[in-house]
Amino acid sequence: MAGKKAAKLPRKAYEKELLRQQTELVKLQEWVRAQDARLVVVFEGRDAAGKGGTIKRVAEHLNPRVARIAALPKPTERERTQWYFQRYVEHLPAAGEIVLFDRSWYNRAGVEHVMGFCTKEEYQLFLRQCPIFERMLVEDGILLRKYWFSVSDREQQERFRRRLEDPLRRWKLSPMDLESITRWEAYSRAKDEMLVHTDISEAPWYVVESDDKRRARLNMIAHLLGSLPYHEVPPPVLKLPARPASTGYVRPPRDLQTYVPDHAAGL
Repeated sequence: MAGKKAAKLPRKAYEKELLRQQTELVKLQEWVRAQDARLVVVFEGRDAAGKGGTIKRVAEHLNPRVARIAALPKPTERERTQWYFQRYVEHLPAAGEIVLFDRSWYNRAGVEHVMGFCTKEEYQLFLRQCPIFERMLVEDGILLRKYWFSVSDREQQERFRRRLEDPLRRWKLSPMDLESITRWEAYSRAKDEMLVHTDISEAPWYVVESDDKRRARLNMIAHLLGSLPYHEVPPPVLKLPARPASTGYVRPPRDLQTYVPDHAAGL
């Protein structure tokens, strides 16, 4: 819920609940596979809003053959001539699959619109077509969930600063990310207009308060799990076979192979 800022969630409580939720996500995965369901989860929000970290926690223990992440690069020259939604359609799930969109077709309503990467006509066409496109997905049986990660300007600025100073996360920061600081209100207006046009009953938007990353991750996953009618699917009964008796195999001498040096021995 929006309102008074809650205290940061303690790590111990976060890790305990995250593990429980990830166990449930594995059950959800098996239900999707058993039911031949198709699940699409859209993650949107400002730069540094916490989308990527949440996606990692969702997918961490899932089978990559069942659940995959779609994080599309900028369109090619050929893709620019296609129907706008076309490049996203090929990434939609088949039966028994989950697709997590790390940004999605909503690029047109956000960064493309604000940064001038599309025309006003293309932007208006998107706002008209997007609800139709999503209704078609839902009518065809796709389970569509859309999450907007909402971060404050102060928290975003602090996350950018940490990325700038951290060599392991420096790659996450681009000149376009920094420019979003100076276009905060433009992105706010774009988000508001996007919600007006695309928050439809068949595929509503769910806003995730994300100044506290731990709380945001747990809240988002809890909502996703609670929004789907999944149940535990009994796993197949497996039994380790007895190891057969040796037939006389002899391993070649170790000095005939090249081994990786034992770097860990010097620690």
